[in-house]
Amino acid sequence: MKLLIDLFVTFAKIGAVTFGGGYAMLPILQREIVENKKWGTDEELADYYAIGQCTPGVIAVNVGTFIGRKVAGIPGGVVATLGVVFPSVVIITLLAGVIQAYASLEWVAHAFAGVRVCVCVLIFNAVIKLFSKSIIDAWTLGLYVLILAGSVFLKVSPVIFVVIAGLAGIILKVMVKR
Repeated sequence: MKLLIDLFVTFAKIGAVTFGGGYAMLPILQREIVENKKWGTDEELADYYAIGQCTPGVIAVNVGTFIGRKVAGIPGGVVATLGVVFPSVVIITLLAGVIQAYASLEWVAHAFAGVRVCVCVLIFNAVIKLFSKSIIDAWTLGLYVLILAGSVFLKVSPVIFVVIAGLAGIILKVMVKR
């Protein structure tokens, strides 16, 4: 029971301070889940993000569910999911009636612009950490460059890129073993 409460509180804290969507959650997840709680590794977190992007639903919720299930089975997945969405539900419920009245104020628009810049920096920092753990040899660097180019120049679903990268990973590992 203590572990389930810890999962809920940890993911509620993450959900309460994550502004900007699932990608903005990455640096906070990395610090809390990988560094502080030791519930997963950077590599696992990257995997959960990739799978979370390919599955229906919000990335932050999907990742919370994956980590919770890993740590405490199905009850852990449910509790982590509830934890990550709880702050948003409370905050949105409280702000729903008020936000319309203040959204047109110039200072509110400027504040949101500043928060968006901050979220970009947080995402960039998380990408650098994941990059250094994921690009481990010439093959993974080549795959990175190909997927990056494809995502920039092609209008293809991220699911396709994840499937291609997964298949490439399998093929490359089989080739290396020979």
